[in-house]
Amino acid sequence: MPRILLAPMEGLVDADMRAVLTRASHYDWCVTEFARISASVPPARFFQRIAPELATASCTQAGTPVRVQLLGSDPERMGRSAARLASLAPAGIDLNFGCPAPTVNRHRGGSVLLDEPELLARIVAAVKAGIAGRVPLTAKMRLGVRDTSRAIEAAQALVEGGASMLVVHARTKEEGYRPPAHWPWIARIAEAVPVPVVANGEVWRVADYQRCMAEGGLRDVMLGRGAVADPFLAERIRGARASEPDAEDWRALQPLIASYWALVCARVEPRHAPGRVKQWLNLLRRSFPQADALYQGIRPLRQAAEVSLALSVAGVI
Repeated sequence: MPRILLAPMEGLVDADMRAVLTRASHYDWCVTEFARISASVPPARFFQRIAPELATASCTQAGTPVRVQLLGSDPERMGRSAARLASLAPAGIDLNFGCPAPTVNRHRGGSVLLDEPELLARIVAAVKAGIAGRVPLTAKMRLGVRDTSRAIEAAQALVEGGASMLVVHARTKEEGYRPPAHWPWIARIAEAVPVPVVANGEVWRVADYQRCMAEGGLRDVMLGRGAVADPFLAERIRGARASEPDAEDWRALQPLIASYWALVCARVEPRHAPGRVKQWLNLLRRSFPQADALYQGIRPLRQAAEVSLALSVAGVI
């Protein structure tokens, strides 16, 4: 069976969403949003806020291991931060060299560092020294900044530094999330490094996964927005559900929407809660026509109580 991972998605997949998505489908592990390391080594509570699962043996409620992602460009601070994080016993540490966000890149974080392979190796080596073998170390990358000319060099630098696995988002920084993903490049990177490589990018359906396998030559995949748009996608890839969403899946999804709303209301300020469920329903519309009517009904609402009523009238809660 393929190894299927749940991607880190800043502003989209937090602990509440991880809890729901890992109930809907089995994942080998998931990765948190990035913890940005800037001027100093963060205290333990900083990591615990990003990964509250650290308090539950670094697992979601469904038992899925949670790895914490670090983002930064200073090797020494990254190493010391990783040492502190490792003391909290995460399921693993992942390094972010894939984020294309301009605000992150302007501060020398994420995918902009792919133009500096020597620095990549130093960062990974410092983190590896900091964790001292206590937890697994992986890295996520893109194909480059403006083009793919240094993709192989960057991947080799990450492995030389000590990454035991690479997740490759098959687009450059400048391509952002625009299709297509260049899956053949994943095969080239996999041939150039002696560690496992996981494919990532533009897998929304089982047919996409099958094309990714054919072009990228890999079975293992990290699901991002596709998993949020179809929470059962990992099970479809494994053959445990029908390859396309159906009415039965929508019925199974409704309790998960209710659970997510309850988690959000318990953790988020009431004025921010409606935006969270709207964001999810907006993506669900891509896979479930039934989600569109629910989204349109909730879209103009601003109060949490109004959203609760709308979900109740729709039979979701």
